[in-house]
Amino acid sequence: MNIKLKTAPVKYPVTIGEAKSHLNIDLDNTADDDYIKTLISTATQTVEQFLYRRLITQTWYQYLQGWPLGDRVVMPFGNLESVTSIKYKDSDGDESTFSSDDYIVNADSDPGEIVLGYGKSWPSTTFYPSNPVTIEFVCGYGADGEDVEDNILHAIKLTISDLYENRETVVINGYSAQLIELPTVRNLLIPFKIYEF
Repeated sequence: MNIKLKTAPVKYPVTIGEAKSHLNIDLDNTADDDYIKTLISTATQTVEQFLYRRLITQTWYQYLQGWPLGDRVVMPFGNLESVTSIKYKDSDGDESTFSSDDYIVNADSDPGEIVLGYGKSWPSTTFYPSNPVTIEFVCGYGADGEDVEDNILHAIKLTISDLYENRETVVINGYSAQLIELPTVRNLLIPFKIYEF
C-alpha cells in the first residue's frame, strides 16, 4: 500500500502537562520539557504503529495502481472521518475526479470503506503507469486527546514514563535490550489494534 501524509495533526493526544503529571514532575519545573516533548512524539508514533491507527485527525493520500477487483476499497488506519476526493489519471496523465454520487463512504465500519453505489462501476480507462488513483481521506479519533480512547492515552503515558526512566540501553539478565515491550501497554492496546491487510 502506498500512502502519504498530507496534513499532520496540530497536536499530540497527550499534552506536556498530562505527561508531567503522569511522571510526577512539578508543572513549574521546565528543565526536561524539550525532552518530554520528544518522548510524547516518540510514544505516540510507537502506539500508532502498533495499532495501525492514527489518533488525532489528519489527512492522507492513498495511492492505488488501479481499481479494486471488487466493489470496495478498505481504507487504512481505521477511524475514517471522510473521503475528500477520488482522482485518477489516464495514460496521458490527464486527471479526472470520480463523482462522489457514484460511491458511498462507510465510516461506520472499522476500518472504513469506500463502496460503489448500487448499479455503479469504477470508471473505465487506461491508467497512467504510476499511482494512477489517488484517494484523499481524513482519519483519526478527533481533533483533541480527549477524543481518543482512555486505554490508548494511558498506554502512551506508560510508554513515556518507561522511556523517561530508561534513557539508555537496559540490561536484563546480562543481555542488553534496546526496546522493552511492556505487557501492560500491549494489553491496553490489543482491543484497538487493526491488523494490516
